[in-house]
Amino acid sequence: MQPRMGMPLVADMQAGLAAVRAARAATVGTITLDSYTRVGDHASARRALADGSDLNGFPIVAHGAEVTRRMLGALDDPGFAIQVRHGSPLPLGIVQALADAGLDATEGGPVSYCLPYSRTPLNEAVDAWARSCELLAEKVPGAHLESFGGCMLGQMCPPSLLVAISVLEGIFFKQHGLTSVSLSYAQQTSFPQDREALAALRRLAGEYLTGVAWHVVLYTYMGVFPQTEAGAMALLRSSAVLAQVTGTERMIVKTAAEAFRIPSVVDNVQALEEAAAAARTADSAQASQADDSGLYEEARALVEAVLELDTDMGRALLGAFARGVLDVPFCLHADNAGNTRAYVDSTGRLQWLAAGAMPVRAVAPAGASRLTADGFLTMLSHVQHRFDGPVLHSRARFPLTSSSKA
Repeated sequence: MQPRMGMPLVADMQAGLAAVRAARAATVGTITLDSYTRVGDHASARRALADGSDLNGFPIVAHGAEVTRRMLGALDDPGFAIQVRHGSPLPLGIVQALADAGLDATEGGPVSYCLPYSRTPLNEAVDAWARSCELLAEKVPGAHLESFGGCMLGQMCPPSLLVAISVLEGIFFKQHGLTSVSLSYAQQTSFPQDREALAALRRLAGEYLTGVAWHVVLYTYMGVFPQTEAGAMALLRSSAVLAQVTGTERMIVKTAAEAFRIPSVVDNVQALEEAAAAARTADSAQASQADDSGLYEEARALVEAVLELDTDMGRALLGAFARGVLDVPFCLHADNAGNTRAYVDSTGRLQWLAAGAMPVRAVAPAGASRLTADGFLTMLSHVQHRFDGPVLHSRARFPLTSSSKA
């Protein structure tokens, strides 16, 4: 189990890591970087540290390698894995800083940290990530890199494309010298479809990442989150069960505070422990054979279509987006064709409404050929309503009296 967590001050970051390590779960620590560092504005990060301004993460470059090394050394636990998370499309300075500080794991990718988060041209991101992978491979023996490809935009991206981008970024990492990678997938709108997607991801990783040590990472749902604590925790538990029954090795949790504020260390520890408990008690009946809707075949067709464009994965990815062979629905980046759309069907599964030039089949729902604004907003809130609904219904049936409130 792993949280998202980053604090600007060394003492707070160290205390957060220690709390995660001590949680009643098998945990991985996280150092999430601040927004200035993500965009390479290290001068502003240094000024913020100097004048006590708030930062939304740990400015690893501004602190410097020696400060970070001392912080990690104070934890006195070389067996506690720590990953740097950042969100940068141009990560070379960050990779240099984490390598100098003795860290060996990070995440991202040339597509997954460019299209959702930035206006950086994709060709610049591909070049920067190629050099960053090579730097990691050269400077950090056994360095680990996680593809964020299974989390594109957080929601409303059909699973076959999430699986394909994660696998393609894994191949990119391998081509640039890395021998330890992980492939991500973000929980979506349907448990059976997610189970099928994770099975497809594992199968494709086995086919395309020979000679590389790899594992799978599941993210608790990253879209519009339940606003009730009970709904949020039920969603978290469902993702933990999904991870357990699919054999997923690592899981990134979310907290009950997600809809309202930045989670505290206490919030994160609670989420880690709740997820671990849910995984331990997962019903083995839910591990039955995954659905077979053709998701594996669809993801494989996407991967193969990209690989056919060029033997160099960087050039292949650029060509794929230029031709619309890869096209992320609802993504506004200039290098994304923007000709695809998706919808949530009557069973809760994410399906293609329009496929553009991608080698996948789109099937419009009965009686609808286009997506309306109201329909889109309803689909964005599908998971929130599903998990908040029972809680709110119960409250409506059994309202608190003045005495019970007291």
